[in-house]
Amino acid sequence: MIDYLWLIPLIPLIGSAINGFTGKKLPKSAVTGIACGSAGISFILASVSFFELLQLPPDDRHVLIRCFSWIASGDFVAEAEFLLDPLSAVMILVVTGVGFVIHVYSIGYMHAEDGYYRFFAYMNLFLFSMLILVLGGNFLLMFVGWEGVGLCSYLLISYYFDRKSAGDAGKKAFIVNRIGDVGFILGIFLVFLTFNSLNFGEVFGQISANSQQFPLEAQAGILTAIGILLFVGATGKSAQIPLYVWLPDAMEGPTPVSALIHAATMVTAGVYMVVRCSPIFSRAPVALDVVIIVGIVTALLAATIGLVQTDIKRVLAYSTVSQLGYMFVALGAGAFSAGIFHLMTHAFFKALLFLGAGSVIHAMSGEQDMMRMGGLRKHTPITFLTMFIATLAISGIPPFAGFFSKDEILWLAYADNHPVVWFIGLLTAGLTAFYMFRLIFLTFFGKARYSEEVEHHLHESPSSMTIPLIILAVLSICGGFVGTPAWMHLGENRFFKFLEPSLLHTYHAEAEHHATSLEIIFAFLSVLVAVVAIYIAYRIYVRRPETADALSARLRRIHGILFNKYYVDEMYDAAIINPTKQASTRILWKGVDVGLIDRIVNGSGQSIQGLASVLKGIQNGLIRNYAVWILLGAVAVLFYISVLRG
Repeated sequence: MIDYLWLIPLIPLIGSAINGFTGKKLPKSAVTGIACGSAGISFILASVSFFELLQLPPDDRHVLIRCFSWIASGDFVAEAEFLLDPLSAVMILVVTGVGFVIHVYSIGYMHAEDGYYRFFAYMNLFLFSMLILVLGGNFLLMFVGWEGVGLCSYLLISYYFDRKSAGDAGKKAFIVNRIGDVGFILGIFLVFLTFNSLNFGEVFGQISANSQQFPLEAQAGILTAIGILLFVGATGKSAQIPLYVWLPDAMEGPTPVSALIHAATMVTAGVYMVVRCSPIFSRAPVALDVVIIVGIVTALLAATIGLVQTDIKRVLAYSTVSQLGYMFVALGAGAFSAGIFHLMTHAFFKALLFLGAGSVIHAMSGEQDMMRMGGLRKHTPITFLTMFIATLAISGIPPFAGFFSKDEILWLAYADNHPVVWFIGLLTAGLTAFYMFRLIFLTFFGKARYSEEVEHHLHESPSSMTIPLIILAVLSICGGFVGTPAWMHLGENRFFKFLEPSLLHTYHAEAEHHATSLEIIFAFLSVLVAVVAIYIAYRIYVRRPETADALSARLRRIHGILFNKYYVDEMYDAAIINPTKQASTRILWKGVDVGLIDRIVNGSGQSIQGLASVLKGIQNGLIRNYAVWILLGAVAVLFYISVLRG
């Protein structure tokens, strides 16, 4: 199967093309079969490739499949080539596996939509783009997938294009990501100028082979510049400060879209790219410092905003921004495998949380405000149980998946001499547990706060939606055991060991930290912080629900700042958006377009018109006028010959 690696992205592309061009004329069952079938086949092929890769010796787990020469210009050659190694193998399993589950869930969630075929065409295209991104064997092919997921996010976020808010959210996502992509493109240009190649193997091979030319940079150097430029692109795709503002607004798209973006595709692209480029980042400590600072600040800022949001999907959106910050903390600490580990476990429980939120919204006839919910666990028991499991996982409660990956990040950040980062990360973990259980308690516990009309329609979701929830719940329980830490004395970390060949050229990959009493204490402390936060949320929102309103009133100013997301969007509007609009209106439109270009064009027309009004008198149908003009012409010719030529 490895020899036919190109089939993994090709199958979803074919499904997208069929539904996109002919889906309007096909019955919904055919559209469903094509879309889900192509995603399922791609997952099967990815699984077979993964197990074939496992059969190879660890040193040989680097398979490059060249399909054809894509671009050839002088010495520059870009191949259409696909790379399968442990890193890309993990990514294709996450993308196709979680993506397939979301496709199945969408059957029930989107069944009443008029644009059913269009939705699934976009979803298949999203899978194709993400698979191209993670399987591409060079920067150029990665960039094709990079831009592809950006396009698909725009199409899916603005899926309800008849709603202005959805259209604005789609444009916002597209524009903000284009800003990040400027840095990404410049980083790729600098890679080519430095290494005269865009092939991963050649670039990373040069770095490891020429330690004198590319040493560990004590200060900023060429590798630092490349790393920071590439990371600018990652801040856009993976929603980090200052380009995170598009992700919360992406909730305007259908809920399965939110699950796909947040769990398996777009937002994971930046994390994957940094890990793929770990040989560059590991030799650029300044770039790693930028990564870890941006990551931890983003994690804390998003977590504080999530404390007071009332839209169930928006809480989960800020949760994603915060968890992505955790991943970048791991990468900034040089713990690249830990970052991918958290990416994988996060895909399980975050997809489950979003799909669970979609099930709640489905039961509530479209209501998303948690303040109008309450007591839903008796009406939607499967949704409640699965979301409760996912919430335990994201809160870092053992033995759920999030405990293993989050705890590993905190410990490795401390072990890499970042105690302040560890402390902020621990605080953020407590905030995460608090606002996630606030979501659970407001939604499923307490008195019902919805109308009688909504109550009559309350029901559990169909099996096409609940079965995917159960599958993801099982993964959220078991997924962390593939990367058990050393202090559990269950052998070496198998997940880290598996990823080692992908980090072969990394200058200082994370060390294998052996079991220590301090690490065990830190794990216990992180669990304790989460449990305390859960208890506080329980006291406020279940035992004494009036406390929440009292606290909001007492801390009105702080609550207002958090509820309005630190007014970041308003500051962007005041500092960038509105001045740009005004400059465009006054200078580009009224000044350049109307004042200059229109005057030139209109003036030219008016000049020709004026000249024509004079010349039209020459041909007026009067013979005597013609005789006069002939005479004047003859005189002019004679004057020219006799005087000017003489």
